[in-house]
Amino acid sequence: MNWWQESVVYQIYPRSFKDSNQDGIGDLQGIISKLDYLSYLGIDVIWLCPVYESPNEDNGYDISDYFSIMRDFGSMSDMEELIQKSKKHGISIVMDIVANHTSSEHRWFKEAQKSVDNPYRQYYVFKPNTGKIPSDLKSIFLGSAWSLDEQTNSYYLHLFAKSQPDLNWHYKPVRDELYQMINWWLDKGIQGFRFDVIDLVAKDLDQNKISDGPKLHDYIQELNLNCFKKHSILTVGETWGATTEKAKRYSNLDGSEFSMIFNFSHILLDQEPGKEKWDTVELDLVKLKKVFNDQQVDLYQKGWNSLFWNNHDLPRIVSRWGNDQEYREQSAKMLGTLLHFMQGTPYIYQGEELGMTNVKFESFSDYRDIETQNMIRDRRKKGLTDDQIMASIQKIGRDNARTPFPWNKSDFGGFSEVQPWINMNPNYSLINAQEQLGRVDSVLEYYRKLIWFRRVSNLKDIIRDGQFELMYSDHKDLFAYKRILGSMELKVYCNFHSHSIHLNEDVQTMKLILSNYDEIDSNHGLNLRPYEAIVLEGKGNDL
Repeated sequence: MNWWQESVVYQIYPRSFKDSNQDGIGDLQGIISKLDYLSYLGIDVIWLCPVYESPNEDNGYDISDYFSIMRDFGSMSDMEELIQKSKKHGISIVMDIVANHTSSEHRWFKEAQKSVDNPYRQYYVFKPNTGKIPSDLKSIFLGSAWSLDEQTNSYYLHLFAKSQPDLNWHYKPVRDELYQMINWWLDKGIQGFRFDVIDLVAKDLDQNKISDGPKLHDYIQELNLNCFKKHSILTVGETWGATTEKAKRYSNLDGSEFSMIFNFSHILLDQEPGKEKWDTVELDLVKLKKVFNDQQVDLYQKGWNSLFWNNHDLPRIVSRWGNDQEYREQSAKMLGTLLHFMQGTPYIYQGEELGMTNVKFESFSDYRDIETQNMIRDRRKKGLTDDQIMASIQKIGRDNARTPFPWNKSDFGGFSEVQPWINMNPNYSLINAQEQLGRVDSVLEYYRKLIWFRRVSNLKDIIRDGQFELMYSDHKDLFAYKRILGSMELKVYCNFHSHSIHLNEDVQTMKLILSNYDEIDSNHGLNLRPYEAIVLEGKGNDL
């Protein structure tokens, strides 16, 4: 067993977590000041979004120096203090590493621009200017993936923003530099890495193969051999194109690649087929159950799952697939229950444990995300109305996850004493940590229970190692499953919608483990109220 198989990870978006020096931007000292809160919650790993030196055009995912800390966040001594103080709280730090691309302000790219013969030229992907763009490849942030470098009259590749040129992983010195940097951070006491868009690093432009290039797994295994093998660390790859079958290879139990990956198959289910992320459809619960069943069953004893609803790129799950109005707390708890009793390592995104919701800013100018701003310009050109564009942003835009963490109901939510870099969600006076701390029926205290079950209780073995068996696979409103380990059995029932469900099940002999209502209704079967979640134990086990 690996330590991260019993861990719960908490993702921090530093710019929006806690501002310690009153400049409106969250920082490392702000995180340090909230370690007691994280310890109270019960998590034991922090995934820290990028804090490296960056011009910040894509909120830190455009790194200009891997060995320095962005001034907005503090200093290297602050980072070292965070590592040490987190360790005293029993919390490991997992850093976010962007290895597919750098900032155009990075020293390597500045050198590469000096001449076509510069030694750093091969660190990136350049094509000569023949009078037309090298290909019709599109940027993930919209527009062409090629931009002209006027200094050398050549095009360079950027799968994201113009300021994020792609590294050339096929050039071994690039990989060696990255391995050296990763080991430098590991020597500082980092306990792992989340690898941003790692499935794009082995692209084969000649074959028009962008993700899952033919050398991808060779490079990951080389990375593992040069960096991971020397340490007991958590590694997770961001792989938007992954399937469960691919996940087996990435997280193979021989330990040759990653600990796990982020498989987005479930998250993509409400995207209209063949369209952009902004074009959504209603979620089909039956399809969601199938995807989770595939992950849980097919990876069992063959790989390892990551469990997540939210991150810095995704909207708030309670607004996306729950009910963020009348049943906000019930649906937030239900969604947490559904995920945390599955096999895998759970990831909680900051504010998820409060049931934070999407934000509805009134003006396009209130949004800060580069992807969102590009989308506004693109969709206006395509003739969509501002109302249509705003509806998409409010539903699926990345800034939904990036509003500052509400610590209390004071001005600016206790996040800062001054106007934050992005506006607070207006509902922060109702949804904040102080209001929920110690309130026994709050979303926060419910998440503490979920974490306790996984990390401390006598049920942690069945949660970690038990087999998964889906129940009611065709039911359009109910997500229910069993976990089985030897003579032990858990049953998890989640009403995914806002109307009641009756099940002809006798559960009188089972032990109630957890419910998001005060008591369950098991008269004449099992009656599930809107967004109700129930966990029952079949073979008694003292907690």
